[in-house]
Amino acid sequence: MKHIRTLVLILCACFVSVAWGQQPAGKCYNSWAEFHRYNMQRWNRCEKVLTVNNVGKLSLKWKHVIGGTVYSSPAVANGVVYVGGEKSVDALNAKTGALLWSYKTGSYVSSSPAVANGVVYVGSGDVNLYALNAKTGALLWSAPFGEDSSPAVANGAVYVGSFDGTVYALNATTGALLWSYTIGSSVESSSPAVANGVVYVGSDDNNVYALNATTGALLWSYAATDIVESSPAVANGVVYVGSVDSNVYALNATTGALLWSYATGRQVQSSPAVANGMVYVGSFDHNVHAFGLKK
Repeated sequence: MKHIRTLVLILCACFVSVAWGQQPAGKCYNSWAEFHRYNMQRWNRCEKVLTVNNVGKLSLKWKHVIGGTVYSSPAVANGVVYVGGEKSVDALNAKTGALLWSYKTGSYVSSSPAVANGVVYVGSGDVNLYALNAKTGALLWSAPFGEDSSPAVANGAVYVGSFDGTVYALNATTGALLWSYTIGSSVESSSPAVANGVVYVGSDDNNVYALNATTGALLWSYAATDIVESSPAVANGVVYVGSVDSNVYALNATTGALLWSYATGRQVQSSPAVANGMVYVGSFDHNVHAFGLKK
């Protein structure tokens, strides 16, 4: 039951997503290379085709049979869609949906792939983190550190949380372990966010952690009153994250001090999205909440 519940939570998190905070400002990206993307917004700033005037005309262009339930959120890079299936990672032509390659794993892949420097990084329920050649699907390396958390890639390292209660940093080229930080409770549902040399992640021990991205040293932790399976979003010096205690929190990214919180009707396992002065997050109270500054 734990895995079933976790898979559902990850699926929810994939739709209300966080973003990786280390993308340079003012630069356009034509790919969607990982679960954490540009500036917390979960969209491509260069997208100029779809607007409120034509989105109602969307029609199905293709679909690809994975062979099981799809929990993984797709990554798009260089004209290829990468997505996890029940026991595989598939690479599809973004225009036609044609299968380019498929890599078989030992279990479900609910982790969302991250694509960087020609490599696809993805975790599997077989407790492995895989690094695959993005063009061919050939295995480059695997390490027994991945499960459900979606990896984040930054500055030559891959960061991932695991069911074993540990956050791992691996060399992105070799898979060698750089450091690990043991929390003691599961870190499989909250996916790390990396911003300004800091790794932010939630845990089932009710805490949000900030770790030095180079050394793994603890910088600070913030205690909620229930588990934190939401994935943090980091924007302009603020960490936004939800908790099963029903609250959405805004924390100082440098110190962990509480800046603001809001109690929704029920638990918050959705991951916040921050865009254009607004914070968006879903709750088990059957609502999507949008927060903006008071006028």
